[in-house]
Amino acid sequence: MLRTHPTPDGAWPALAFFAIAFPTVIAFNVAPSATFFNQAAAFIGWGGFLLVLAASMARRTLPSSGGAIALLASLALLVTASIAASIFAAAPWTLSLSSAGTLLAATLAATLGASAQRADLGERAFRACCIALTIAGILSSFIGLVQVFAPNLPDGDWIAVAAIAGRATGNLRQPNHLSSLLLWSVVAVVWLGERRVIYREIAAVLAFVFVAVVMLSASRTGAIGVVTLAAWGLLDRRLSRTTRLVLLSLPLVFAIAWGGTALWADATQETFGTQARFQVGGDYISSSRYVIWANALTLIAMHPWLGVGFGEFNFAWTLTPFPGRPTEFFDHAHNMVLQFAVELGLPLAALVLSLMLYALWRALRNAIASGRNGQAPGPMQRAAFVMVLLVGMHSQLEYPLWYAYFLLPAAFFFGLCLEQPDPREIAAAAGPDEGNVTRPFVLASMALILGGTLALYDYMRIVVIFAPPANAGPLEQRIADGRRSILFAHHADYAAGTVTDHPGKVMKAFQRAPHYLLDVRLMQAWATALEENGELDKASYVAARLKEFRNEQSAEFFAVCQPAGSGSSPAGPPASAAFALVVPPSQCRAPGRSLRFSDFR
Repeated sequence: MLRTHPTPDGAWPALAFFAIAFPTVIAFNVAPSATFFNQAAAFIGWGGFLLVLAASMARRTLPSSGGAIALLASLALLVTASIAASIFAAAPWTLSLSSAGTLLAATLAATLGASAQRADLGERAFRACCIALTIAGILSSFIGLVQVFAPNLPDGDWIAVAAIAGRATGNLRQPNHLSSLLLWSVVAVVWLGERRVIYREIAAVLAFVFVAVVMLSASRTGAIGVVTLAAWGLLDRRLSRTTRLVLLSLPLVFAIAWGGTALWADATQETFGTQARFQVGGDYISSSRYVIWANALTLIAMHPWLGVGFGEFNFAWTLTPFPGRPTEFFDHAHNMVLQFAVELGLPLAALVLSLMLYALWRALRNAIASGRNGQAPGPMQRAAFVMVLLVGMHSQLEYPLWYAYFLLPAAFFFGLCLEQPDPREIAAAAGPDEGNVTRPFVLASMALILGGTLALYDYMRIVVIFAPPANAGPLEQRIADGRRSILFAHHADYAAGTVTDHPGKVMKAFQRAPHYLLDVRLMQAWATALEENGELDKASYVAARLKEFRNEQSAEFFAVCQPAGSGSSPAGPPASAAFALVVPPSQCRAPGRSLRFSDFR
């Protein structure tokens, strides 16, 4: 019996399509999440792709380089921190299990990426991924062009309505996500052209189209990515002359596409989102981003050693006084370094980031190292490294790696960068079977498919709360069923706390829901619930934090605090009228004692 299990060449790109391309073009989603189906598809698709990859490798092939071990160690620390957040920081288990499962999936992808490279299957796997990324780029470019030039055509089920008028946002509904996907697609077609999988002329045309749609997304991070690709063309002298010229011309293509679209917008009086976004004199980074970074630094100074808990940024930030805070409800620091420092504490964050940076350095060394048998230095690994670099840069301004359809391919590409083909492993593949080392990888990949499928089933228990079918039961029963969900019970808690006139009767709902995302409705309901249960200082504290957001949706909640005759229409206090005659409602009082976010756990 042989160690390897051959798979038809056509099966790899097909499986890669369902792992990479399909999740990025799903438009149909149902509340409460706008991207859940995309992420569930990524888990299931990657489970299938990794299953075939694991079954095709020599059974003794395991990552062994220092870089691969460092990357896997950093992911293991994050998994541990996500579980510890529920044990020590009172984070809901629904959120911790979801985070831990996602990180374990990334660990599996990185491990099999590194193992595939040792077994000399890395280029075959990367080729399949690049074909999938090319298809994703073509489909997403078409969607983006429709959103900008034919905005009345999208129906929301097959093509998503643009999240921002005049900008291409793709079916992922975020311009930054679309731009990062298309930048990956540029790398993919360039590499496919270099390997003569497609004609270089076709690769050049596709790269130019992808960059034009990046321009239409008006993503300033995407613009930096285009310059980064040009730098790759400038620095990598082992690329063909044609490919280098294509990469070096990408900023010019960006500018030409901008000028042409501006002329079209002037002639048709249509909205051109990029021109408004890149207005002269405007900050590259929005002012709210600067403020959230400053707030994150303040939280780090307040909790330097142990942090606020993995996944607890929004909870801690919202419940910490920041009078000049942004008006948006941020659930991330929009910078991976700050995010880890806030949530993990400086010592653990430094360890995790040091391991990742060491792995990145080793990946760069592999990318420029000489190939085997005198071949050109690892062209596949250089392309994979550029993909990792692009998403890493994006992660300093956003948080794409918090989405499975970016995290899993990024982890896989990172793994590919960290090993070199091992002649001993390649020779061993033809020998007799002496072990079952990769059998756990096969089982883990099957578990990933099963986990993604069960998550989909579990999510549908929540969907009926927000989008009930015709034969749905009473809302109270649907909420009760949803609160038994393994991964999404916090959404049911949100509904339980915000639909009732007396949220104080469902105080258990506020044990989990605020840890996912605190917004206007939830904070109003929580303040009311605390007041109805006699926790007046806590109620006033939550109301005071809500007031800092200066959100129009809370105007009615605070209208009762207006002086009589001010012209407002008081909605009345949330507590009983008899109580209001004695004590002003919570939103009209300052808390009587000093509180911290940890007092609400």
